[in-house]
Amino acid sequence: MTIKDVEFVASFPKESACPKDGRPEFAFIGRSNVGKSSLINMLTNKKGLAKVSVTPGKTQLLNFFEINNKWYLVDLPGYGYARASKDKKDTFSKMIRGYLEMRTTLYIAFVLIDIRHPLQKIDQEFLEWCGEKSVPYAIIFTKADKLGKKQIHENVKFIVDELLIPSHELPPYFISSSETKQGKDEILAYIDSILKADLTQISEPIL
Repeated sequence: MTIKDVEFVASFPKESACPKDGRPEFAFIGRSNVGKSSLINMLTNKKGLAKVSVTPGKTQLLNFFEINNKWYLVDLPGYGYARASKDKKDTFSKMIRGYLEMRTTLYIAFVLIDIRHPLQKIDQEFLEWCGEKSVPYAIIFTKADKLGKKQIHENVKFIVDELLIPSHELPPYFISSSETKQGKDEILAYIDSILKADLTQISEPIL
């Protein structure tokens, strides 16, 4: 897939206020400061599209971007921002839960995990919650340029092993770097395959 057209639509405070045109949505979420904005900018070839900040918790609303006039990329607030007030944490949590649980046009939530560190408790809890709520998700390991190939392999294997809970199927995962653009083609190809599969199902004749 090649992203040719990108347009910021609007920011919304809750799921019920989001667009209702039925277009497919692919959401991006992760622990604060995981590199989400940089990844979105890399995928869309639009530097500065999503605001990049050294201050965690910058994204505080549900940000919708229209891609190729066909689908939405949704930039969700990060979770686990320690400096946010309790009221803000509760608001973000309710906002995130409401979107992920209620949004019928959500095809996949990409959960970003920093490849440099062991699996954080908050990441594991969030992934388990997604599984319990039947939220479709895939994992994107970020900041791969910070490690050597051997360390990347070891870290991914360690995290993947931790996620292999009995009776739970391991979701698709990708290794990425916003600096080197590693993983870009694979992630976009995955999104494209889902869109094409959906189109095929819609176009199938009813017998």
